Amino acid sequence: MGSVAQPSDPVTTLAAWPAQPFEFHSRDTLFSALLKAMHRHGRRGKGQIEDMRPGRYSYGDLLKISLALGRLACKISEPGEHVGVFMPNMVSTVGLIFGLAAFRRVPCLLNYTSGPEITQNACETARIRTVLTSREFLAKANLGETLQGLKDVRIVYLEDLRHRFGWLDKLWLMGFALWWPSLAVPKGEPEAPAVVLFTSGTEGRPKAVVLSHRAILADIAQIRQAFPFTEQDRFLNVLPIFHSFGLTAGALLPLIAGCPLLLYTSPLHYKNIVELVGRHRSTVIFGTSAFLNQYARHAQPENLRSLRYVIAGAEKLAESVRQMWQEKFGIEVFEGYGATEMAPVLSVNLPGANHPGTVGQLLPGIEARLVAVPGIASGGELHVRGPNMMSGYYRYEAPGVLEPPHSALGPGWHNMGDVVEIDPEGFVSIVGRLRRFAKVAGEMVCLELTEAIARAASGEAMHAALNVPDTGRGEAIVLFTTDSELTREQLAAAARGLGYPELALPRRIQVVPGLPVLGSGKVDYLKLSKLAHT
Repeated sequence: MGSVAQPSDPVTTLAAWPAQPFEFHSRDTLFSALLKAMHRHGRRGKGQIEDMRPGRYSYGDLLKISLALGRLACKISEPGEHVGVFMPNMVSTVGLIFGLAAFRRVPCLLNYTSGPEITQNACETARIRTVLTSREFLAKANLGETLQGLKDVRIVYLEDLRHRFGWLDKLWLMGFALWWPSLAVPKGEPEAPAVVLFTSGTEGRPKAVVLSHRAILADIAQIRQAFPFTEQDRFLNVLPIFHSFGLTAGALLPLIAGCPLLLYTSPLHYKNIVELVGRHRSTVIFGTSAFLNQYARHAQPENLRSLRYVIAGAEKLAESVRQMWQEKFGIEVFEGYGATEMAPVLSVNLPGANHPGTVGQLLPGIEARLVAVPGIASGGELHVRGPNMMSGYYRYEAPGVLEPPHSALGPGWHNMGDVVEIDPEGFVSIVGRLRRFAKVAGEMVCLELTEAIARAASGEAMHAALNVPDTGRGEAIVLFTTDSELTREQLAAAARGLGYPELALPRRIQVVPGLPVLGSGKVDYLKLSKLAHT
């Protein structure tokens, strides 16, 4: 329940939401948490984790992979060094992350869909001197050119590195490390960097986000306290591990919780994914609204019969997508919300407490404040803090220099950049991203209203809106759409039906064959902005 802020607040605060009770005093690191999960759920049981290669791996198998890869990484890197990881969703990638972190190297998960320029920027921002990848992966994904042009970065292929695992290493692994793993690696620090991730860069140059072991494990604990996952649940993770949603919720949570996990290499193989759900008898899948839309269109009810929890995040869930899953399969979609800076989950709808149109209630331990925004009548800009908070940013302008979290409310707060409303029950509704408002004729107009109008007028097509300068009205709205027949008259009729203001209608409609998307599934508004200004 919100409480009115005091006049002494440093900014105009509408209300504050104290954190729900949450006890988290873990001294674990990712590696020690993996060891505890292995002890709880058994070293030898097959099928804990698998990918598209033949074979199913137990906790003991994953431990062996992690120790071996971590030992090999020590041959090419120094303690504390930032090491780039340019790998797909595979068991070996997960093992590499655990192994690097166990030996006090910091895995920096590079977005292999972003292209050479952004990859170079990421390496410079996080001061990455060495990138680990696979020749086989680069060949299959046709990504060789992305890495070939990198400057001042050494590319190390796992296939080549494997030959450096000598007989002394094998003796260490088989005779000691597998049996006393906590003694085989340096003592870890919960506040040390566990991974570095990169923001999606939808509206500018990506930032490097440093997440500690504490932040990631706290978010996993918060999710598990709120959401009723059990050891009987079977996760299918198709979201890329370089994305925080795919890493924390999709890969690490099931391993820590003892749930079987199947990794798939791309969320774009719609038909393969819905068939995998049926074959794997998956009960949990995560996706963006755009991905869930495609899975529903490619699936028959028998494909998805095993699913218990379909959880949407990373972008606003379209009402048409939610309805399609409900009507076609009888499956609820639970929408959540978060940010890479918060490791990433902040809120989620729950079984028995699912309020469509909202992103659920804040997770236990999350404290929130709404700050008034001039020109926007309802809601306020969301500032949050909690145990899952990042350690800070590395910025391109100051490579490798940690900038701790800070907002207008002071140190330790993060400004989400979103305008939200929170109802008396604590359910959060996203009004819009503050950067995604247009000032049209002196009024602040949320661009997501324009997109909602377009979806109402043309539900089968894809739509994205953005603002451009306009000499007469300050700014104008451009709608990009894949519907070549969409007219402004149709949009006006849809706006009237929704009760949305005429100011939210686009000044210009631009037809495109498809919307550019990032590897995370979000629309790439930066590319659209370049199109709008050409």
